[in-house]
Amino acid sequence: MSQIEKIKQAIMADSQNKSYTEQGIEPLFAAPKTARINIVGQAPGLKTQEAGLYWKDKSGDRLRDWLGVDEDIFYNSGYFAVLPMDFYFPGHGKSGDLPPRKGFAEKWHPQLLKECPNIELTLLIGQYAQAYYLHEKISGKVTERVKHYKDYLPEYFPLVHPSPRNQIWMAKNPWFKSEVVPDLKALVQKIIHQ
Repeated sequence: MSQIEKIKQAIMADSQNKSYTEQGIEPLFAAPKTARINIVGQAPGLKTQEAGLYWKDKSGDRLRDWLGVDEDIFYNSGYFAVLPMDFYFPGHGKSGDLPPRKGFAEKWHPQLLKECPNIELTLLIGQYAQAYYLHEKISGKVTERVKHYKDYLPEYFPLVHPSPRNQIWMAKNPWFKSEVVPDLKALVQKIIHQ
């Protein structure tokens, strides 16, 4: 059994995840040894959890467009690790999904990242990933971080969530599509084609 498989078994056996494991729900993440780019989002949505495949929804379609990769490269190339802040759908809240559970990333990310020694860039999607990895407060800074993404390079690239719910944000911030997305695409292509 590989180290990744051992970690996955430990995640499923953890009492924090007992209700998911009892329902036959497996944690959604990817940590190939060959990964060069790590994608850290919030947590799987219900649709992706039901599909058993991370980013397999409209948000994932948009994310792949931003990255300039198709589904085959995204899922099968081994270039991408996907370590969300929680590997399970946390439930519905009043205005969208509930936040990822506290302490989850702290427990599992370091173990999994040890198995991905070639990560060159970590995409931080949304406030929870940004707060955890950048050691900053959660509230109100996503737009500023994304606008000043160059300040976080070469290690991190903060992004807004690619959810269709963010259409209004996209309309209010046209610089994202005209400036940030082309730079992200170019950087991703450079990393995966070197």
